[in-house]
Amino acid sequence: MPVFTYTAIDASGKAVRSTVEADNEQIVLAKLRDQALHVTDIRRTSSSGRVRSFGRKRMKAKSLVVFSRQFATMIDAGIPIMRCLDILAGQTRDPALKPALDNVTIDVKGGMSLADSVAKHPHCFSKLYVNMIRAAEVGGILDLILDRLAGFLEYEAEVRGKIKSAMMYPTLVFFFSIVMLFALFSFVLPKFKEIFTGMDVEMPPVTAALFAMGDFMNSYWFVILFFVFGTFLGIKLWGRTTNGRYQIDHLKLRLPIVGELSLKMSVARFTRTFGVLINSGVPILRSLEIVGET
Repeated sequence: MPVFTYTAIDASGKAVRSTVEADNEQIVLAKLRDQALHVTDIRRTSSSGRVRSFGRKRMKAKSLVVFSRQFATMIDAGIPIMRCLDILAGQTRDPALKPALDNVTIDVKGGMSLADSVAKHPHCFSKLYVNMIRAAEVGGILDLILDRLAGFLEYEAEVRGKIKSAMMYPTLVFFFSIVMLFALFSFVLPKFKEIFTGMDVEMPPVTAALFAMGDFMNSYWFVILFFVFGTFLGIKLWGRTTNGRYQIDHLKLRLPIVGELSLKMSVARFTRTFGVLINSGVPILRSLEIVGET
């Protein structure tokens, strides 16, 4: 969907500048007119479709947690939803979340439900988030669900942070091992080869194979680099397909230590997500569909 950047004057005479997603310029003008905004400039900037998803800035998980917490507090205090969205859209500084909140505010003021408006921005609001908001609107417990969502997202971010911290040491060890291996074949082995060659003796097969490997790496390092990079990229692209993702996950589960850890993490995430959805009033079948997709 196209993205439009506009500058307008609100009822108090204050200049407002933001972005909005719409099919065409006329729809944008109509939405802004309904908000009593006098548009002074509007222009199409880009398209928000999947083709441009690589260039889109990623939203920080903490930003959504803060938004959900503040939204829940305001709703609990009796502040109207549209006023809450106006305040939160003005406060957030996240480059990915702010345009989405601006559009959500416009859509809600135009009569769209909160769940339908956030569903238009999957790069910020997951299906889990959307369906819990939908259930909250039906049950009239938006503040409770938002607070529950914030807690769930906060816990997920904490778990991801711990996993990254735990993986930091083995990653560094692997990186320095590669560097040391490169230094060994590039600088150390050639010196030993000169010594063995000067001695004019027959080298053992293992030593000769090691020297041959060093010569190959020094002569065709760019081929090795291209092969490693190509293999990594190929696996990455293959992992985006349904069959590739299934095969890679199946392989992960068969690894000695990583497999058991991945299985426990997946089961824990399933039960935690499923529990949050059920407690929020989402039907069981719909909850299973959402958990399967996430």
